[in-house]
Amino acid sequence: MDTALVIGGTRFIGRHLVEDLLDHDYDVTIFNRGNHDNPFADREEVTHVEGDRTNDSALEAAATEVDPDAVFDCVAYKPREVRAATDIFADCEAYVFISSGAAYGREEIPKREGETPLHSCTTEQAVDDTEETYGNRKAEGDRAVVAAAERGVRAMSVRPCIVYGPHDYSERLDFWIDRVNRFDRVLVPGDGTNVWHRAYVEDVASALRIVAERGEAGEAYNVGDRRLVTLAESVELIAAELQTDVEIVHAGPHELEAGGLSLEDYVFYREYPHVLSTAKLAALGWESTPLEEAIERAVEDHLESDRDGHEHGPDREDEERVLGILDTL
Repeated sequence: MDTALVIGGTRFIGRHLVEDLLDHDYDVTIFNRGNHDNPFADREEVTHVEGDRTNDSALEAAATEVDPDAVFDCVAYKPREVRAATDIFADCEAYVFISSGAAYGREEIPKREGETPLHSCTTEQAVDDTEETYGNRKAEGDRAVVAAAERGVRAMSVRPCIVYGPHDYSERLDFWIDRVNRFDRVLVPGDGTNVWHRAYVEDVASALRIVAERGEAGEAYNVGDRRLVTLAESVELIAAELQTDVEIVHAGPHELEAGGLSLEDYVFYREYPHVLSTAKLAALGWESTPLEEAIERAVEDHLESDRDGHEHGPDREDEERVLGILDTL
């Protein structure tokens, strides 16, 4: 394969995917509405086609204009969009849909492709726009990929867990980097041993390309860090990268409640561990970036940005009340 069309391609996962494709000698076209700054505007090797991916006619026009070998769908959030894209790009050598670990509908450790059941998706959920139905819609998109493969389309899915790294506009990891960078004491909910699997963004990008090149039609592939860490270990890794010492202070539900907080107020807290098996992807030759290296790049990017992730955790003033209560115990 020589040419790639990235639907999306300018913000986070798509941005890293474009870089990965360029590093592997693809001619790349990005297709989006142009609502966000284009980091490739001055790159002659990247073509931009403007259009709305929810408009089938615009997508068909892009397919005709670009005639790509591989298509990477970074911004399909409703199953109808996946069904339309797999029809429009049916003759391409590969169509890869970015699904999500949230598509899994049962809690088990680890969640495995083809074994762990997916969420169901009602007609109403399929057209919803809320966070509550995100996993349902991604699961139905996965089923659309399987249906396309049964029609002879080389369509595949990649299921990342929570993605982090440079240019992460979600700012989820930024919350914890900011806490470690600014305070000597970091409040960690629970006992710090909870696990929510995460995926470094450059690894997600390479996974998408590798699946397009080597994956099997109709199959889904999980992607996540090969080394899992607890929330407390994540804080320690960030502190090591920032070359600072922090005191991790644990607070259970009762201590947090005294300060008007709850465990669920904190990003990356999850009562039941969320772990994805990545063995299927690794069998294609994919490798994960060493965790310390991934954290180093994420911290460096955070320090160069104005992100603080404040929306993903309590105000520090509320935490100070909890810390004060703990100090009296």
